[in-house]
Amino acid sequence: MPETTTAAAVTGDGSTGDPAGKRPSAKPAGGRRIAFARLRDLALIPAIIVIAIVGQLVSPVFLQADNLINILQTMSEIAVLVLAQTLVLIVKKMDLSLESTVGLAPGVAAWLTVPVGTGHGLGLLPGGWSVPITLAVGVLIGVVNALFIIRFGLHGFIVTLGMLIVLRGILTGISGGQTFFRLPESMLYLGTTQWLGVPASVWLCLILFAIGIVVLGFTSFGRSLYAIGGNVDASKAAGIRTDRVLWIVIVTASLLAAVGGLLLSGRLASVASGQGNGYIFTVFAAAVIGGISLNGGKGTMFGAFTGILLLFMIQNVLTLGGVPAQWIGALNGTIILIALALSRVTGGKAQE
Repeated sequence: MPETTTAAAVTGDGSTGDPAGKRPSAKPAGGRRIAFARLRDLALIPAIIVIAIVGQLVSPVFLQADNLINILQTMSEIAVLVLAQTLVLIVKKMDLSLESTVGLAPGVAAWLTVPVGTGHGLGLLPGGWSVPITLAVGVLIGVVNALFIIRFGLHGFIVTLGMLIVLRGILTGISGGQTFFRLPESMLYLGTTQWLGVPASVWLCLILFAIGIVVLGFTSFGRSLYAIGGNVDASKAAGIRTDRVLWIVIVTASLLAAVGGLLLSGRLASVASGQGNGYIFTVFAAAVIGGISLNGGKGTMFGAFTGILLLFMIQNVLTLGGVPAQWIGALNGTIILIALALSRVTGGKAQE
């Protein structure tokens, strides 16, 4: 796995390779780490199977195609955020502003393209500009985050917390606390169109995760992410352009959040003034139970995907079982605590 490869390529003191005389003992240990990492990727599969069985016992509609597609579609928007946060966490950073980017990026697009008097927009630009505007706003937010975090060396948690508040305030200001509706067709496409009988948002989500798995697991760029998350100083000593990699990760994460906002707005055919509020808690819950370390340098895209899938399957089972929606929020925090305890037991160290 990538984290194992990185450990062999970059040592704690910044040197590469193994010291003379110690190479024979390193190989078996590396093999054990690879085997454990692969096993960790599959750790949630039994839980997913159990939840599927329980769901079918709770309601006979759980395993029907319509319900399964509904689970995948409703989770696709947050799943893209989980993908984005996974990239950031692996390099030992954190981006809380993703949940506000989900709202502001499509919100600005709707504000500029929705006709005046019909949907609370200004109607300054044709509807065809809505998607490029959404993506551009996402990139701009990422650039500002990266500037403060990398260029000025500020703590990512504080920077993105402040950005979250700023973005939320801007969306409330441009919307006047109301909901944008009558969105352009281009904004509705990914949220309403079906490809081969499955919502386009589901296909896009799966494609993005597939790309993430390939990049993290089979490219030098992916190995650089794990190296930086494990030891940034050693990564610099090994010749990795850490600042450049961090810029790419932070900007890409915000761009992915904008894509998630586009999927959500398309499905709901509107952009609410509070769109995305509270999403970050679900994102972190999914990442943690999917094996992504908050200490950086550990975790995989497949694990992150199984984390969000398990979380939404549980929520669907609770909904079908008649559990009030208010209790589902408490479940996310409980899952995080259980996941931390399990990681302590199985890995010998909590993912602090």
